[in-house]
Amino acid sequence: MKIAVIGTGYVGLVTGTCFAETGNDVTCVDIDQQKVDKLSAGEITIYEPGLEKIFVRNLKEGRLHFTSNLKEGIKDAKILFLALPTPPGEDGSADLRYVLGVAKDLGKIIEDYVVIVDKSTVPVGTAEKVFQAVTENSKVDFDVVSNPEFLREGVAVEDFMKPDRVVIGTNSDRAKKLMNELYAPFVRSGNPLIYMDLRSAELTKYAANSFLATKISFMNEIAQLCERLGADVDMVRLGIGSDARIGKRFLFPGIGYGGSCFPKDVQALVKSSSEVGYEFQILNAVMEVNEAQKMHLVPKIKAFFDGKLAGKHIALWGLAFKPNTDDIREAPALSVIDALLQAGATVTAFDPEAMNNVKQAIGDKIKYTENQYDALENADALIIATEWNEFRTPDFNKIGEMLSTKAIFDGRNLFDLVSMQELGFHYESVGRSSII
Repeated sequence: MKIAVIGTGYVGLVTGTCFAETGNDVTCVDIDQQKVDKLSAGEITIYEPGLEKIFVRNLKEGRLHFTSNLKEGIKDAKILFLALPTPPGEDGSADLRYVLGVAKDLGKIIEDYVVIVDKSTVPVGTAEKVFQAVTENSKVDFDVVSNPEFLREGVAVEDFMKPDRVVIGTNSDRAKKLMNELYAPFVRSGNPLIYMDLRSAELTKYAANSFLATKISFMNEIAQLCERLGADVDMVRLGIGSDARIGKRFLFPGIGYGGSCFPKDVQALVKSSSEVGYEFQILNAVMEVNEAQKMHLVPKIKAFFDGKLAGKHIALWGLAFKPNTDDIREAPALSVIDALLQAGATVTAFDPEAMNNVKQAIGDKIKYTENQYDALENADALIIATEWNEFRTPDFNKIGEMLSTKAIFDGRNLFDLVSMQELGFHYESVGRSSII
């Protein structure tokens, strides 16, 4: 099938590449000519494990194309995916200007029946707005479908190729037939294609992400309680995660969630709720807890240095909001860095993938190193903000020799408490006993 994907950001590039991998002829459209040129030349523009290999293969085999010309990009395509940014406004609402702008342009150029698919995360009622925007300029039949993505950064290719479920919102049998054909290779193992009305599909994405954000914030509150009661949050996590009604995932405590989805989607659902006269009290609390949790380590570090961070030099491992991505949007590490700098400390950081993005965001406010151990030079303490695998079994002797004081503040609970005590570290984590 010939399809078009409009937008080559994270969702658009993964979507286009994975559809090409199952034999479809895919054209990705983006207004950024420089990005289009890079992608056309085989230079991938995001970091996502496993993506580059299939990207290069499908580009080479002629199933994946890139253009900045919308009319050229959608020519002969049966399905058009809108994978465009929906950034949060100041009030938390999703900004639909890019989605609706493209919808108006499509209305002027579509020449035959197409299915227009909202792949971006959008508020309830967006499909109706897209339909209206296209209708203003179109004289041909078309359908608008909601097909929210459920991709986890770091495992997005696996999520796309082997989805838990595919949610599709449509009332059109004609559109349903095409979507069935497109997704058939992805659900051969029996995971469902779930059809529903448009508004329910749109709400499903927000509900899923907000529920997961709630699980994370709940465990972070349990961690706070554990520290005060002398309990171990990792033991509590194991105890409740074995309950099938709760499940084991998204129960790991830490210094808060970040990224492109959870913060934005929780805000947007709260805003959508307020617009219809409902106060979503749980999600208001989730946002409040998460913002506070990002600062969880900072008072511990200040207390260790007797309240005086001015002149202290801190090493920080991990800048991305989670491992296996270079995404720093709403990353807790950035909040920690800002607090340290405001207190007069200096910071040297290392991250396997995200340092270039941080350099673009905050410049030379901190220093950066090419490997994790160089960040320890002249440092008074080490903070771990992202649970990259290479941080899990480091050379503790080397860490102890390089730090001026053997102090580690672990925001992701990577290390065993007994081992850290035996190694002689001052070790503080989240929801567990401190090793002093």
